[in-house]
Amino acid sequence: MPGVARHSVDRLVVEVKKAAAAGIPAVALFPKIPDSSKDAFAKESTNRDGLLPRAVRALKDACPEMLVITDVAMDPYSSDGHDGLVKDGRILNDETLPILAAMALCQAEAGADWVAPSDMMDGRVGYVRRELDRAGFSDRGILAYTAKYASAFYGPFRQALDSAPRAGDKKTYQMDPANRREAIREALLDVSEGADVIMVKPALAYLDVIGELRRKVNVPIAAYQVSGEFAMIKAAGERGWLDADLAMMEALVAIRRAGADMILSYFAIDACRILKS
Repeated sequence: MPGVARHSVDRLVVEVKKAAAAGIPAVALFPKIPDSSKDAFAKESTNRDGLLPRAVRALKDACPEMLVITDVAMDPYSSDGHDGLVKDGRILNDETLPILAAMALCQAEAGADWVAPSDMMDGRVGYVRRELDRAGFSDRGILAYTAKYASAFYGPFRQALDSAPRAGDKKTYQMDPANRREAIREALLDVSEGADVIMVKPALAYLDVIGELRRKVNVPIAAYQVSGEFAMIKAAGERGWLDADLAMMEALVAIRRAGADMILSYFAIDACRILKS
């Protein structure tokens, strides 16, 4: 979607129709949940009448050809603000997996085409795949956040979602920016567990990781040009420090050149405009 912004469901439909008209084939949704609906177990994530399922149904009704990707992680719904279940300050990996699977099932039932586990818990791809298949959703894809780094580039997104951790940080389960080998290990595990697409996040600071994974796996690779990457180019352009359109396209080409088959970007509509012109 263009920019880091919040939309009500009706306005989201309008924006997605614009994206479809521009030639964009897929959108990824992230919910902003009020604090009053959050708890330690992210129970709102399985509310069939909650914000995200309602948004998915509205989009599939309005734009049935648009591929809808939904986020699977506890942090938007958790009173702790972490991607996993928290107890005594520790993230409980295995206890989180049933919560993620129930969330993915709720999203699939609403009509999501792909679910995207972004939590970085070990074993979650296989767990979600088994539960989707068991429930009759073997046709739903899994886009796994395989190499999601503990990055400084997530700031604008976390402000929009109000999803920053209430205590501690995410470095115990997100990846060390200095570690490339772990990305290879995680990619091979995710593919073996049933991931249809693997993703590197952020994109521009991790082109070497994208390139390395392209040589190691045979599934499609996605790259997420995150909010901080978008904001740097956008802000510099507004200040006249560079040509934002040229910088945007150079960055997107670099991500593609590194080996990404698909790019998630807040520049999507702007990029389509330039490509068409």
